[in-house]
Amino acid sequence: MKFNPQMLQIYLVGGTQDTHHDSYEFLDKVEEAMQAGITAFQYREKDSSTMTDDARLIMARRLVEMGTRYSIPIFIDDDVEMALRVGADGVHVGQDDEQIHQVIKKANGKLMIGYSCNTPTEIKLANQIPEVNYIGCGPVFKTTSKKDADPALGLTQLQKLDELSTHPLVAIGGITLDNMATVLKTGVSGLSMISMVLGSQDITSTVKKIKQLY
Repeated sequence: MKFNPQMLQIYLVGGTQDTHHDSYEFLDKVEEAMQAGITAFQYREKDSSTMTDDARLIMARRLVEMGTRYSIPIFIDDDVEMALRVGADGVHVGQDDEQIHQVIKKANGKLMIGYSCNTPTEIKLANQIPEVNYIGCGPVFKTTSKKDADPALGLTQLQKLDELSTHPLVAIGGITLDNMATVLKTGVSGLSMISMVLGSQDITSTVKKIKQLY
């Protein structure tokens, strides 16, 4: 699958830790979100996840199959080997994850690459790496979905980083139905969310409300 910035519009991120460690609930919710119209999904087992390596591999394969069924790109968080092994569409790496140039070398042109950048210095360095397809930027607002999250950027800084970046930006962190429209006004290419969708009582309705912004 070839990268298109429109993939970033409704970019869902999550793992079983976001659905009470219930794998079946997780798959059901991700599928409902895909049916409702998310544009990309990133599989991310973090923090309190209780998944074994084997279980993660099985889950990643199921998600890739689901993504193929609904024509939605699947990114794997911080595991280029797994992304290649399960036939994912891309990999996403953070500043504290595996060195970006090592990831690019291992991906060997077979994966789309997302890169987390939250400061002007990080953005400027990423601008010099043509193999990076998009930048994940946040948290925009305070978030409870990630224990080791950086301080909130705020909308003004997000807009400055978007203007500085030569790559499309997807905003993440603390995005809700109430603030999502103002986040998009900064010029970013899309919104990334976890609890806003996976914690929703009506995932289909929530995703459709996000779609109405575009």
